[in-house]
Amino acid sequence: MSDVNARLEAIYNQVVQRNQGELEFHQAVKEVIETLGPVLQKHPEYAEQKVIERICEPERQIIFRVPWTDDKGEVHINRGFRVQFNSALGPYKGGIRFHPSVTLGTIKFLGFEQIFKNALTGMPIGGGKGGSDFDPKGKSDAEVMRFTQSFVTELWRHIGEYTDVPAGDIGVGAREIGYMFGQFKRLTNRYESGVLTGKSPTWGGALVRKEATGYGAVFFLEEMLKVRGIALEGKTAIVSGSGNVAIYAIEKLQQYGAKVIACSDSNGFIHDPNGISLAIVKQLKEVERKRISEYVNLRSGATYVANGNIWDLACDVALPCATQNELNEASARSLISNGLIAVSEGANMPSTPAAIRVFQDAGIAYGLGKAANAGGVATSALEMQQNASRDSWNFEFSEQRLKTIMQNIHQDCFNTAEEYGHKGNYVLGANIVGLRRVAEAMLAFGVI
Repeated sequence: MSDVNARLEAIYNQVVQRNQGELEFHQAVKEVIETLGPVLQKHPEYAEQKVIERICEPERQIIFRVPWTDDKGEVHINRGFRVQFNSALGPYKGGIRFHPSVTLGTIKFLGFEQIFKNALTGMPIGGGKGGSDFDPKGKSDAEVMRFTQSFVTELWRHIGEYTDVPAGDIGVGAREIGYMFGQFKRLTNRYESGVLTGKSPTWGGALVRKEATGYGAVFFLEEMLKVRGIALEGKTAIVSGSGNVAIYAIEKLQQYGAKVIACSDSNGFIHDPNGISLAIVKQLKEVERKRISEYVNLRSGATYVANGNIWDLACDVALPCATQNELNEASARSLISNGLIAVSEGANMPSTPAAIRVFQDAGIAYGLGKAANAGGVATSALEMQQNASRDSWNFEFSEQRLKTIMQNIHQDCFNTAEEYGHKGNYVLGANIVGLRRVAEAMLAFGVI
């Protein structure tokens, strides 16, 4: 085992050396590599064929200029990215993120995570990610449209239903996907609906796609609690964020009888001890596009804490649904001391490595993002199926497909962790399941 660990450490050091300054990417690679010792012992062919090294190197990295003009006629320049990481299981699949924090390292970390997440779904999709440092906040619809059209003017030549199928992510919803598809159709003269997912159901999108990531995180949470003989009904929950993922995680938690007492945005959090009014949150965030602080003006008994730490509140279950590294070691310890029993991650890598160790040492049910938030990309793959067959499914059928996929992901992770002697360790289980599926396809294709 010492030889295997030394080899894995050498691989990680090589990744750091070749991708200097990309700290989030380093973190994502390390979290996976640290769990792979047992599987390399069982499958020495993975080491012999350098499968890990190949997975850690993207197949293609695209960086491009995105010029656009605002409503005053001023020219702006942003940077666009698409990292096509691994296509062993199918066309590259992963979202587009518009946020000022986006860098190549951000996109590489997200794309690397996407390889394993997509493999876990059991669907024929590879891993990729894209985005731009453009900030859609405060921009008019016309400005967002002009930027998005400029973005796709370069991106279109790199995507296609059998090549790379982007979707939405932070800052990219149905509005932006619509602008992207319109520009793609204009440039290619093709109504290739399978080239993008997250579309409006009125023109090729899947029902439940909007809800899928949030719903999926709750389905995974329910399964983690179920194997421990615990019911979700009656539990107190905290959900960070107030975007698409958070809203629909709250919705499904409430449908299951849990009481959600807090959610947040980048400026602070609201605490409603009587239970969050989802109707108010949807009105503020989906219709009016306002800050979550406005909630307290519409709901008596609620308080708003500017720049506060939502994880200082007591709860039974926590769903971090905002962004990467939002939940640190101190917050994890605070949650544990306040009675936390489970975490299901709706965001990508929202817990720091130190926080994850706290959760695991405490023996709580910890569902990592690449497993717990796979519902979004799973439903995107279902959208691709519908587009390919020129079909559409009703909400109930689509939701049941999603739930079955999340139950299967949980079962695969749980069983694999137990197989390798680490019962209940979903991190190890998820990483090994994902690696085995990708590795077997890579070995079948030869050295490419």
